[in-house]
Amino acid sequence: MPALKPTEFIAEVDWIGRVPVQGESILSAQTDRLELGFDGPEGERHSGRTRPSCSRVTTQYPRGTEIANVRQLSVLSAEDLTAIAMEMGLEAIDPVWLGASLVIKGIPDFTLVPPSSRLQGPDGVTLIIDMENRPCHLPAREIETLHPGKGKSFKAAAQNRRGVTAWVERPGMLVLGQNLRLHVPDQPVWPHLDKARASLKR
Repeated sequence: MPALKPTEFIAEVDWIGRVPVQGESILSAQTDRLELGFDGPEGERHSGRTRPSCSRVTTQYPRGTEIANVRQLSVLSAEDLTAIAMEMGLEAIDPVWLGASLVIKGIPDFTLVPPSSRLQGPDGVTLIIDMENRPCHLPAREIETLHPGKGKSFKAAAQNRRGVTAWVERPGMLVLGQNLRLHVPDQPVWPHLDKARASLKR
């Protein structure tokens, strides 16, 4: 029996970017297509089968531990970016500032889709959603440079709107205007989730 259910939620690829391999900035460079292999986007800083662990998983590993790379892509929704901009008092949020790989439109509350959901294109290219991408100070720094006084409000405005991280399950090509169907795990929400989360706050 299939463990993943295709849904009627279809996302359209609205923007594509790639973070250059060289340099320290998180800024993306806009492009019209992205070739994906099992290592992730080709010629991109976040590609690779493994990565050094970061602050997001310090409760599991010492920083810098080699772990599987489930952060090959940063995927956001146009709807969430609009909401962030509105809350910050900006006309728009440029995906470049966030180091985005992909901006889609058409899936409501996209940042909160279940982990292990898939986005699948017509040629079979498939991304596995790992989890919500937490807001951090790096985009805030870029925003502050361009819009003095605004950067400090990014983290609060982007809460539950920062998109997700994802990795490649099946290689293929992503192009502007392409449709991606959302597939979700056929699994109920764990009934002890709230209790487990509360125990971490003690």
